Amino acid sequence: MEAASARLAEVVFVLGATGTGKSKLAIELSTRFSGEVINSDKIQVYQGMDVVTNKVTAEEESLVRHHLLNVVDDPDADFTADDFRHEVVRAVESIISQGKVPIIAGGSNSYIEALVDEDFRRKYQTCFFWLDVELTVLHTSVSRRVDRMVEGGLVEEVRTAFHPEGDYSRGIRRAIGVPEMDRYFRAEAHLEPAARAILLAEAIDEIKANTCKLTCSQRGKILKFRDHLRWAIHRLDATEVFLSNGAEAEEAWEALVLRPAEGIARRFLTHDRQPNAVGPVSMAEEAIITSAVPLVVGALGSPVE
Repeated sequence: MEAASARLAEVVFVLGATGTGKSKLAIELSTRFSGEVINSDKIQVYQGMDVVTNKVTAEEESLVRHHLLNVVDDPDADFTADDFRHEVVRAVESIISQGKVPIIAGGSNSYIEALVDEDFRRKYQTCFFWLDVELTVLHTSVSRRVDRMVEGGLVEEVRTAFHPEGDYSRGIRRAIGVPEMDRYFRAEAHLEPAARAILLAEAIDEIKANTCKLTCSQRGKILKFRDHLRWAIHRLDATEVFLSNGAEAEEAWEALVLRPAEGIARRFLTHDRQPNAVGPVSMAEEAIITSAVPLVVGALGSPVE
């Protein structure tokens, strides 16, 4: 009887398109609920390319322990969904054995789908957060982020991995930001400065366009989880955060993302379903996080994750 009534261990997921703040939320929840973060970005498992793959900084990583970051040293290795599932379950068990909370965060939703099968659900209780940002707003933000990545050394970083015979269909070279630079690296030595600058600008524009396509694909996958697979997902609309700056952006993050997520996570982790125990989540906030939004793919298409 005791075994039958035993509670399953809890696992928290932070989903969202690239650039929506998944790592930030995962770290903040980890610091509040004694958690450790498990990376679910299939490119960030590889060593190197920290700028291109937008990995957490050393300072962020020092705040909480991160798993499945920089664990594959062969840039051409094929890290599959089966590899991901095996490594995540091992990390989850290790974290739980220490009395901590596994918080899985990242944008490779095809790998998340492969992980959360019937067997996984028999072993663990799950809580899904979806950081959502209106697509036109997000696309402006990720384009600016690409500019910051270029300023931060993206071109030089990718140049170290460039190989004329490199395979862009496997390993770390699949990362957006790597194949787009191929034409530039092949031609730069033979061009005048002005022509070289034009070719580089075209490569950067292509990186931006492909990143925007990826956000559409990622968002569509999350909607599939919610609407077709019927996963219970808490949607956190962070659009206002991206429309604000400075202190206003931080206030919006606190009100629209962190405070509602913290209240729902507390309720999930303590198994308290009483209305008065929800903590900082008000009825208005509950409406915000559970609201449905339409998918707008537009003309960018849907690339394979």
